[in-house]
Amino acid sequence: MAKVMPAANAEKPLSFFGQWAEDVNCVFARDPAARSVLEILLTYSGVHAVLLHRISHRLWLAEWCLAARVLAAFAKWMTSVEIHPGAVIGRRLFIDHALGVVIGETSVIGDDVTLYHGVTLGGTTWNKEKRHPTLGNNVLVGSGAKILGAITLGNNVRVGANSVVVKDVPHCCTVVGIPGRVIQSKGTKIQNKHGIDLDHHLVPDPVGKAIACLMERIDELEAQQAEWKKANSHESCGSCEAESICAAHPEPVKLTLVQSAQ
Repeated sequence: MAKVMPAANAEKPLSFFGQWAEDVNCVFARDPAARSVLEILLTYSGVHAVLLHRISHRLWLAEWCLAARVLAAFAKWMTSVEIHPGAVIGRRLFIDHALGVVIGETSVIGDDVTLYHGVTLGGTTWNKEKRHPTLGNNVLVGSGAKILGAITLGNNVRVGANSVVVKDVPHCCTVVGIPGRVIQSKGTKIQNKHGIDLDHHLVPDPVGKAIACLMERIDELEAQQAEWKKANSHESCGSCEAESICAAHPEPVKLTLVQSAQ
């Protein structure tokens, strides 16, 4: 399991309003469309969801569970983002386009994480235990991706859009596909042994490429067969018992029935 490492320079804990200020200001670094703090406060539903979660999480820790759940339900109704008040969220979380995002009760999210619309941090068991994923620092999860179970994604992990991740991912890796596969690790691309590049922005149709490779192989084999036939066409098989079969116009074989003596 990949252990989530803290940032090299440990940051001092912030006050509640300090966290709010960071949650708003981090948008400028990750969304070039943001123009002002007022615009973010009025129009960014992902920011609204995170700000309201800061309140509901404090209520949850104070064991005001019903109030926390009611506030979380209100935030879901207002933003279309469902964050359980028990989820632990680090600093400067940004949910871009924030539609259909689900973050489960036992989820743990590190600092400077970015989630896009349709992301699910879901559980895989009904038991009351740690059942949701843990995300390290600087993790980016593409739109529609599903991260399921009590797994850990290390620091600086990138998850491609619509991927389904069900296993631990080491630090500094890129994951794409269903189920998620590591295609890049610490800047070094991991090439599939069959020659199929799973990096989805370079190979949008890996199935199509696999079929094209098969067609090329078939053409190569047919060309080899044609050369073999051409090289052996001048050779004759000589005199043998099957000469009548090999002849261009074999004479019909006459069968004589021998009637046994009565």
